[in-house]
Amino acid sequence: MTATDERSHLIAPVGGVGGPTLPQERRLVTEVPGPRSRALAARRASAVASGVGSVLPVYVETAGGGVIVDVDGNSLIDLSSGIAVVSVGNAAPAVVDGVQRQAAAFTHTCFMVAPYEGYVQVCEALAEVTPGDHAKKSALFNSGAEAVENAVKIARSATGRDAVVAFDHAYHGRTNLTMAMTAKTMPYKQGFGPFAGEVYRAPMSYPFRERSPITGAEAAARAIDVIDKQVGGGNVACVVIEPVQGEGGFVVPAEGFLPTLAEWCRSRGVVLVADEIQTGFCRTGAWFACEHEGVVPDLVTMAKGLAGGLPLAAVTGRAELMDAPHAGGLGGTYGGNPVACAAALGSIETMQKLDLAESARRIEQQMVPRLRELAGRYPAIGDVRGRGAMIAVELVRPGTTEPDAALTGAVSAACHAAGVVTLTCGTYGNVLRFLPPLVIPEHLLDDALDVLEEAFATCAR
Repeated sequence: MTATDERSHLIAPVGGVGGPTLPQERRLVTEVPGPRSRALAARRASAVASGVGSVLPVYVETAGGGVIVDVDGNSLIDLSSGIAVVSVGNAAPAVVDGVQRQAAAFTHTCFMVAPYEGYVQVCEALAEVTPGDHAKKSALFNSGAEAVENAVKIARSATGRDAVVAFDHAYHGRTNLTMAMTAKTMPYKQGFGPFAGEVYRAPMSYPFRERSPITGAEAAARAIDVIDKQVGGGNVACVVIEPVQGEGGFVVPAEGFLPTLAEWCRSRGVVLVADEIQTGFCRTGAWFACEHEGVVPDLVTMAKGLAGGLPLAAVTGRAELMDAPHAGGLGGTYGGNPVACAAALGSIETMQKLDLAESARRIEQQMVPRLRELAGRYPAIGDVRGRGAMIAVELVRPGTTEPDAALTGAVSAACHAAGVVTLTCGTYGNVLRFLPPLVIPEHLLDDALDVLEEAFATCAR
């Protein structure tokens, strides 16, 4: 069986090996949303807190490969992957099989009470796939925000220092500490303070928005100058950075920024934490985004793509750092749940077997030329950027860098109505981001790009 045959076999079944097949096609049989989705929306209005938002107006019945099928039978092309979560596709057979077997054995004991092999296996696998050949250990949690909080705890325990440095445009979560580390106020922080202290912000390398072109090393020197002056290197426990920023707008720092920052951290005894929650697990064309410039972080935080859709997060890092907290200082009732661990093992197996890092690079090669050609016709597209299957376009008033959030929302809504799931992001709300499953068939991605082109033709006249 060829790699292509294996991938086709993987994305076709829904509900595991031998399950019914799900056609990999865009198909609209009703308006979007259809009558059943509208009925569910009415029920939701009386039962679900209004603070919980949703991008799409449809309700999902099944999903797999590169499509989501709603309760009205509409099949939508998925360019979101549940925000970079189902990189191996929804209902990937190895994930489903592992979940079914584990759920039939036991669903929970709490690793802190009665441990089990699956947790150990996931930690062993993470030691193998994360950057660096040093001795590593891991701890498992439920969400990305939990992973970031625990990375900070580990860094503070190891260094005896308090200060945490994050960056402009950063997103690290919705807990109190991670809200303090997150840069954007709406919708993440507004009205939820006061926030945790000893969190400081440094300027990010954002090539499209630099007033004048500067190198990555120069941008890093600017950030380091702010840290040295406003915090003091000797007071910093950790620097936490997304190698490619996610919610902040898929900002790819200029080449040299991350290595220069990493060298400064080493020189000052500062723990470098790579927040790879959105970028990790083959998403950018490497297993982890920091590998693109050969950066080996001290700690890596992970979630999203780790477990094929089940809630699981991790901190993996240098063994001496991970062992710094006292026994019992790390953990949580559900952290490293056995069913989620089984899903993670199936997800990692799938990534390795199908070489999904290569698939991400193929997606980049397919998407970027089309998007750049589109940018040549629509001056509202100010920038095309990203790595692997983490690609974005930033929309502005033509001839300026003034953000155009209204156009961004209109284009995204037009895609939704035509059966393509897109997301927006960015500090200014003016970035369209694309996160297709790494197993998406090429013909589906081409169809989605055709729909995007039609949306610009309609909205960006």
